[in-house]
Amino acid sequence: MQASKAAVLTLQDGTTYKGYSFGYEGPAAGEVVFNTAMTGYPESLTDPSYEGQILVTTFPQLGNYGVPPKGGSDTLDDHYESERIHCRAIIAQDYAFRHSHWLADRSLGDWLKEEKIPGIYGIDTRALTKHLRQHGSMLGKITIEGGADVDFYDPNAENLIALTSCPTPLIYTRVGVKPTELTLPLAPDAEGRKTVVLVDCGIKHNIIRCLLNRGVRVIRVPWDFDFTALPYDGLFISNGPGNPDFAGVTVEHIRKAMETGKPICGICMGNQLLAKAAGASTYKLPYGHRSHNQPVRRAGSEQCFVTSQNHGFAVDDKSLPSDWEALFVNMNDGTNEGIRHKSKPFFSAQFHPEASSGPRDTEFFFDEFIAKI
Repeated sequence: MQASKAAVLTLQDGTTYKGYSFGYEGPAAGEVVFNTAMTGYPESLTDPSYEGQILVTTFPQLGNYGVPPKGGSDTLDDHYESERIHCRAIIAQDYAFRHSHWLADRSLGDWLKEEKIPGIYGIDTRALTKHLRQHGSMLGKITIEGGADVDFYDPNAENLIALTSCPTPLIYTRVGVKPTELTLPLAPDAEGRKTVVLVDCGIKHNIIRCLLNRGVRVIRVPWDFDFTALPYDGLFISNGPGNPDFAGVTVEHIRKAMETGKPICGICMGNQLLAKAAGASTYKLPYGHRSHNQPVRRAGSEQCFVTSQNHGFAVDDKSLPSDWEALFVNMNDGTNEGIRHKSKPFFSAQFHPEASSGPRDTEFFFDEFIAKI
């Protein structure tokens, strides 16, 4: 019988859920959100879009396949979506103390302890999810038996994009090749490849992989970097955490880039920032979309796709200017899942075409962008 300390999740409305610790035995606070995916906890934990959040998993068990080893360069790991865990904590109904997978080199619990991230099991996560669906995502905190208390923390009141973006511009040429720092003036690519400027708002590594695998050079720049003077063929805006209103500087740079007419593409936060640059508005969803099973339809067609998603804000379709239109729509709740300009090569998706983890049904999205440059 595994000995585990008692742990308690307390929601801002006073509701409590009692369980047991399997990770770091310290307090944590953040916004409590749920994910309905069946697999992919290494990718989800390292997804920067979860910065400041306590992640609830509806699938009944975590940890059964352990955690893969770290590998690759410091800025592009082979198996993770960023350099560290971004969730404040993770909550499961059950935890597998014995894991089994050919690639695993340690347990999920050991990894959480290494990065000082609490994990709780023994909670009815489906009941907790129903509570969040009824009342909306809310703040919560985790305390461990015999440990310290902690104040509630609202990540949406902080610029999380600035916390998760890269600190300096980097040049990527191939997967597996360590990037170099950007030096100005930017020299043409020695192999004649197209150049994509990638605005890092809290990027997942697989976006970089998907672009590099299509034969382009990628210039990854911080969220507030003025890239408009760089020579490039296409602009890509990444995913990222939190409230898009904090990225006003990025929006101004995107708006300036629109004047060139060069192709622009965005994912998740990139969809929201492109919409704001166009003059539209965004709003917070009651409990967001976080899963591998969100169905979307391409607007004006019967094409439907199963998508991976992780966002708490959405674009208001009604606020789109007349020269813009919805590109995809969510089939569960009718919310916006992408936009495009009616005549210029500007388009975006609210879901994650790069998946990782999740279905790869929409990876063609990258092909459509590359074709435009």
